Amino acid sequence: MRAHLFLISLALSSAACSDGAEYAERAGVAQRPAATATATASTPASEAQAVNFEDNSDNNGDTRAFAYSWPAAASAIPALAERLQAERDEQLAEQKDEWQSALADSPPDCVSCRNRGYEKKWLVVADLPDWLSLSADLYAYTGGAHGTYGKSSLVWDKSAGRGMPGVELFNSPVDLEQALGAKLCTALNEARAKRRGGPVGQDGEWPNDCPGLDEASILVGSSNGKTFDRIAVYFGPYVAGPYAEGDYELDFPVTASVIDAVKPEYADAFSVKR
Repeated sequence: MRAHLFLISLALSSAACSDGAEYAERAGVAQRPAATATATASTPASEAQAVNFEDNSDNNGDTRAFAYSWPAAASAIPALAERLQAERDEQLAEQKDEWQSALADSPPDCVSCRNRGYEKKWLVVADLPDWLSLSADLYAYTGGAHGTYGKSSLVWDKSAGRGMPGVELFNSPVDLEQALGAKLCTALNEARAKRRGGPVGQDGEWPNDCPGLDEASILVGSSNGKTFDRIAVYFGPYVAGPYAEGDYELDFPVTASVIDAVKPEYADAFSVKR
């Protein structure tokens, strides 16, 4: 796996990352109070609040920026809100420890070595009666020329009270890949050709090959508000092309073949896109 899904470490809504100087400037914002409100078991969904948390530091011009947010729909589910808060706290603690080490050990003339940034933003893809599908835009900067970015998914089963990545709704990444068939590679190559200004080579080697879905994030969405009837395949930087080419997100309707690739216990959550 080509150092790609590791890049699902952060993104500003899938925007291309900044270089080190740009990020250091962006990260030098003053610290703002952290918003930590979450829903309790008795909190009506209409009263649940989105959470936008920030924790930033400045040490003589060396900056550390941290942001983590999730929507009100996630706060309305106490177990999910607790899970996200626990992840946030763990990531913040890790960043603080790593930043202190960088401040102590980095060469004096390496300014970018001592700047750190982390941003994770959860967004609603689909809020159904029994399911909440979320995507997370991710960006991380740990020094150097540029940061890393990407996108991940989390699908929450409201009835079972547990969450999973979107791909786990399917029998396997290979089954879903076979269900999408040739249109997966066709859509990817069409998108790559637009960026590259010409046809994609047919040598079967990176960056011209068609990555497997074990190298992707799978997002499940809905156009009818009742069932999942569309999916998105996300390939992060380095997966389907060089870093400068960026990431790719491809949208597909749910078909009967896609439903055949869904695990039987989740099949009722899907329908063919009309």
